[in-house]
Order: sequence, then structure tokens, then C-alpha cells
Amino acid sequence: MPFLNHYLIRLLIAIISGAAATLAFAPYSLWPFAFISPVCLFLLLHQQTTKRATWLGFSWGLGYFGAGVSWVHVSIDNFGGMPVAASLFLMIGLISYLALYPMLFSFLLQRFFSKHKLTKYLLAAPALWLVTDWLRGWVFTGFPWLWLGYSQIDSPLSPWGAIFGVEGITLMILISVGAMIYSLLEKKWSLLLIPAVIIATSFAIKPFDWVTPQPDKATKVALIQGNVNQAIKWLPRERWPTIMKYMDLTRKNWDADLIVWPEAAIPALEIEIPSFLRNLDSAATMNNSTVITGVVGQSPTGNFYNNIISLGVNGTKGYDYQDQPRYSKHHLLPFGEFVPFENILRPIAPIFNLPMSSFSRGDYIQPNIEASGTHLAPALCYEIVYGEQVRANITEQTDYILTLSNDAWFGTSIGPLQHMEMAQMRALETGKPVIRSTNNGVTAITDYRGNITEQIPQFTTAVLRGEVIPTTGTTPYRYWGTWPLYFLAMLSLVIAWRKRR
Repeated sequence: MPFLNHYLIRLLIAIISGAAATLAFAPYSLWPFAFISPVCLFLLLHQQTTKRATWLGFSWGLGYFGAGVSWVHVSIDNFGGMPVAASLFLMIGLISYLALYPMLFSFLLQRFFSKHKLTKYLLAAPALWLVTDWLRGWVFTGFPWLWLGYSQIDSPLSPWGAIFGVEGITLMILISVGAMIYSLLEKKWSLLLIPAVIIATSFAIKPFDWVTPQPDKATKVALIQGNVNQAIKWLPRERWPTIMKYMDLTRKNWDADLIVWPEAAIPALEIEIPSFLRNLDSAATMNNSTVITGVVGQSPTGNFYNNIISLGVNGTKGYDYQDQPRYSKHHLLPFGEFVPFENILRPIAPIFNLPMSSFSRGDYIQPNIEASGTHLAPALCYEIVYGEQVRANITEQTDYILTLSNDAWFGTSIGPLQHMEMAQMRALETGKPVIRSTNNGVTAITDYRGNITEQIPQFTTAVLRGEVIPTTGTTPYRYWGTWPLYFLAMLSLVIAWRKRR
């Protein structure tokens, strides 16, 4: 294609093809774009110098994250208290930072592996993509959003999630893309057997269940979606109207085994309302039910924690503030729950002083929450995107994964729907159903295969009633995690490096 010889045209196509990858994820769920977009990137990188390839990778990343995480701007614009120019500058800074990772991928691929095409596309490229994704999910506490594997929750590749996790699905995509590119450039069409075999194997393993459902032990749940206005939620005058709203919805659902309120549903510190919590605990116990809610806690040393507590039939002898079992969020959201370099950033703009932006971390592994005879592995909001953390908190007694969230910060954007898609992947990986309660959506129940079985509309005050069926057994991913995958990636890079020499 002669017009591709113009470098500026290549940069523009890189941006457009990166943005097109967003179509693979929720709410669009056009999963083939997870293949099409990297194919375009690899074609653009072909026969380019290292410098040009590096900037092409950066441009692709600008399109990818500019479209894919555009929802972040909703929070900055609605709650940041900044001029438009300043908020746009902050958003461009975030996108540019995230684009550094595909930039790094393109640099390493073209600088060290450009001469031997077979090893470049089938060994080096998939491994480097996996490693740079891992770096993005780890540096500065990580941002593992938009890993390509998440887009395949409803595609033929989804069965690999239970074996290798979302990273394994990403690897399958990149191996397939590498085979396509090599076949196209070298006219070696036999290599198209590689993606064909991957997809055929996916269909072969799809009917196999790694875990066994136990319908006789189903749990009746009621998930309360309060749809509370985030802008006024923490005003003192709104405290008791908000609490009473949740109580009114709860009273109508005492026949459920488990009643779940969202993240920070109670707009008060736990230490400020012990009498209310004791009364709620007693009411739940009398009705042979358990209420789980998010609430902000404060330690004796003055540290704040984003907590989950259970009240009622929870294995204790009643609510006691000092000894109450709590789950404290470990993986905090940068800028939303803690501010990196806060001494420098907090004086700059109101967005760095949002309410509740100075939380402390809970432990990486914490006990499951007990509720009405079940054990739930908790993940608060953003934590559900960290597969290894969720996996580490699942025990032999775990019946379900529980995630509480409040995506009201992101309005009607695509962010909450992408968030739900990631929660579905956690169910598929671990073979454990996911119970997800949110303030204004997406509130849903996901079965052990990652399929949404019950859901209520976003932006409504509603209660989701349903039954959740626990499972026994374990998936391969739950058993061995991601270490075999990264061992394979490192081995691939070693082989590719030797071939290069």
C-alpha cells in the first residue's frame, strides 16, 4: 500500500486502529477488533526504523487509551473542580502515560527482534506484549484496564480463562495475530493453522466444567441499588435520608439469606453510628438474614479504611465495634483513594482533595466474610480488576466472590460496563460466581462461567433478587495462577534472543 509509506499517515492510522480496539470491549463487545487492531499495529511497524516504530507504538497507545479510558474524564469534569483546560491537560497526561507501554513494546520488538520474522512474530511479540501489560498492571500500583483478554468473555477464546486467566487469553490473541502477520508478509499460509488450532481447541474444552455446581446449596440474595446522587451524598443533611432509603428497601427483603448494600453505602464513619449498626444487626439476626455493607472506618491511630462489614447471621454474637470482623480495601484507586506525591499535588487543584482520598491499605490477603452460612471472598470496587489478588483470597471454603462498587463517579460512560466485564472474567477464572452490588449499576449476579444471570438497569433505585449457586472444585488458573504463563513468556524471549544472535 504506497500511501502507507508516508510516515504521518502511518501515525494517523496507528491512532485510529488503537481507538478501534475499544470496540472489542463492553458495551460494544465486538471481540474481533481485539485481533484487528494489533494486526494493524504490526503492519504499521513492518520495515520501520526503531525510532519510527517507537512513535508508532505511542500513537497506537494514544488512540487505544484515549478512546478506552475516556470515562475517567467524567469524574475529573464532574468532581474535579478544575478549569476545562486544566482537566483536559490532566486527562492527556494520563493517556500519554498509559501509551508509554505500547511504546515500550514497539521499541523492544523493533530494536532487538526485527531481523528474524518467525521468532519476532510468534515468540517475541506475544511475550513482550504480555510483559508490558504486566508492567502496566504493576507500576505505581498498576492500571490493568483494557487487557485484550477481557474483551473475549463472550468469544470462542473464553474457555482459556479458566486455565490461564485473562493474561492467557491475551497471549492466545497475540500468538494468533503473530501467525496472521507472518503468513501475510511471507506468504506462508500454513501458519494460519495456529489460530485455527487455538480456536478449535477452545471449542473442544468449552463443554468441560472444572468445577461442580451445587444447586441444593443455593443462596437467596437481594442486592440493593440505592442510586444515591454522588454530588450530595456526603452532605450532613443527606446522611439519615440515605441510610433510611437503604433500610426501607431492606425491610421488604428480609426473606433473603443475604442482603448486600454497595461500597460506602453508609455516608458516615462506622464509629459515628454504632447504635444504628447494633439495631441493624439485631434486625437481621431476628430475620435469619445477613446484611453486608460498605462503610468507611477509622482506626484508633486515625487512619481511614474503605471497609466491608457483615451484620446479622455472620458467625459472631452481635455487633461490637471493637471486635467486628471487617474487610479493608487493599488495592486503592490512585487519586480517588490515595494521592501519589500528595505533598506536591494536593495544593495544585481540588481534584487532589476529593472526599475520602487519604485511605490506608488493608492486608493483601484477608479472611473471607461469613454470611448466612456462606463464605465470600471480597473485592472492593477497583480491586476486582486484579485477578491474582482475588485468586489469593479464595480459600477452600469460599462459596462466592463478592464485589461492592460505586461507579457513580463515571456517569453514563462506558467505564462501569467495562468494570462489569472484568468482574465476569474473575468468575470464569476461578469457577466462583460473582455477586456485584453497586450504587447505580452495574448490579448483577454472574455464574461460575462468567455469564450474567441476573441484572437490573443502571441509574434506577431497585433491588435485584436472585439465587446464586455455589461450586466445588477448582480451576487450573485458581490452582497455579499466572506463573506458568510468565515462565513461558520468559522462555520465549530467551529463544527469540538466541535466534536473533
